[in-house]
Amino acid sequence: MSNRVALVRRERSPGSPSAMSTAGQPASQSAADHGELTQPAEQDRTLQAAEAAGPVVAVTGAARGVGYALTSRLAASADVSRVVAIDDHRGDVSGVTWRIVDVRDPALAGRLAGVDVVVHTDVDFSPDTDARSRRAFNVRGAQTVLTAAAAGGVGRVVLVTSAMVYGASPDNPVPLPEEFPLSADSDDSVVGDLLEIEHLALRSPRAHLGLDVTVVRPAALVGEDIDTLVTRHFEAPRLLAVKGCAARWQFCHVDDLVSALELAAAGRVTGAFAVGCDGWLEQEEVEEQAGMRRIELPPRLTFATAQRLHRAGITPAPVTDLRYVVYPWVVDCATLKNAGWRPQYGNAEVLEVLLGQRAGRHAVAGRRLGRKDAAITAAGATVAVIGTAEIVRQVRRRRRSPS
Repeated sequence: MSNRVALVRRERSPGSPSAMSTAGQPASQSAADHGELTQPAEQDRTLQAAEAAGPVVAVTGAARGVGYALTSRLAASADVSRVVAIDDHRGDVSGVTWRIVDVRDPALAGRLAGVDVVVHTDVDFSPDTDARSRRAFNVRGAQTVLTAAAAGGVGRVVLVTSAMVYGASPDNPVPLPEEFPLSADSDDSVVGDLLEIEHLALRSPRAHLGLDVTVVRPAALVGEDIDTLVTRHFEAPRLLAVKGCAARWQFCHVDDLVSALELAAAGRVTGAFAVGCDGWLEQEEVEEQAGMRRIELPPRLTFATAQRLHRAGITPAPVTDLRYVVYPWVVDCATLKNAGWRPQYGNAEVLEVLLGQRAGRHAVAGRRLGRKDAAITAAGATVAVIGTAEIVRQVRRRRRSPS
């Protein structure tokens, strides 16, 4: 409920001070004595107008990425009365109120005056950010947003995490129901950050009475300025696969995430829910559309070598992140569909967008390669970074052969 609607309803309450005159008479009677009769029908029209105007929505991270896309959409939305754009620098979205502040700064509470809903999109998903710095930014930012919202009288906070919090496993049902346990590993990865944010969301209503928290979990996100381990997977010379389990691919276009966030901001969907394309693509379909071949390795070799390479600083992603490109984590998006929402994009369309964005980029195991590195042959680059599997086999064969 917006602050303005709440004020109108309090004024209509028979026991409220504004409903009584100083002489103890009903406000309508006192007004009539002074020639200012306020009819109930007029009060109803005032209430309806306030409700029709929609809430005042603040968006963090509004100058870039998902926050920029959402701010632009809400600025033109009939479901929102006003948009407050929050970031550490001003963006180029017009028709909104810009308030410049770091989301980790306690002064954020003062920037939320008059705000009914906060949508927090200012989260760092980059594989290249130092893990400790990223964790401090992501978790501290979410903590500050929740605390500042409660202090500022905001009614609802919408947090953006990822469907990755469910974990990726060969045993996952396809698709995962939204109530499926959050089974991801709580480590120093981006997913570990998101699990911490999920725990804050779970605890916050108990710590801040009256504050509603909605959590939105997109599938593998694709769009302008989206740079994740999953998007970099398609910049590799080959697609990694592990023997014995085929990945299922589900994507989420930024535009579809933004439309879901718009519904959450308006209060049309609440709780914790997932967003993504309908269904999924099989590994063979992805390979055919991408025009890429797979390199298939045994799970033990793949994960053990990836862990060693990460510890040595050669690859940015821990071994747990590698699971999200070889094991399924498809979600069913039941809450949104029950609310009448449908994705604008299909998985094949989003994959085509992703493939179009990889031009000129080369990455292996999440690590971006320079132009010189990109000259390495496809098989050579993949083997070198994923596990040097063929080299290991050759060495073993030479050792076993008679000298």
